[in-house]
Amino acid sequence: MGRLVNWRRRPGWLNNKIMQTMTEESVITQKTRELCQAILDQPDFQSARQGIDRFMADDRARNQYENLMAKGQALQEKQQHSQQLTAEEISAFEKERDAMMNNPVARGFLDAQEELHRVQESVNQQVSKTIELGRLPTEADFESGSCGHGCGCGHGH
Repeated sequence: MGRLVNWRRRPGWLNNKIMQTMTEESVITQKTRELCQAILDQPDFQSARQGIDRFMADDRARNQYENLMAKGQALQEKQQHSQQLTAEEISAFEKERDAMMNNPVARGFLDAQEELHRVQESVNQQVSKTIELGRLPTEADFESGSCGHGCGCGHGH
């Protein structure tokens, strides 16, 4: 009840706090959008997006990729259930994988995915380390192998 009395004495306090929070959020949102635009403007990002677009427009490459992923998933499930993989199953999978890797559209898609993942991980590491340290990180902060507490990267923390 004491809080209600304080609000009544300082009626503008709550509005000021809300406005301050909204302003802080809008600055963060604005800077985040600027970062997103910088990512979009990078030639490597543009190239990666083109690789993904080419892949999405190529039914053969998509089917090849989807079939390989399904076959890989089935083999992984078989192994998880302690079932032995046959030499024929492994050979058939490797043959399909090699064919897909030799398809320039499918290969371009995989390279694009890797590039986009690299950009995302880099941004996540920078933000996580900044929040963890309470300051902008230096190169030395990343040399320890840690991306930040709870980042989930698998590095030792």
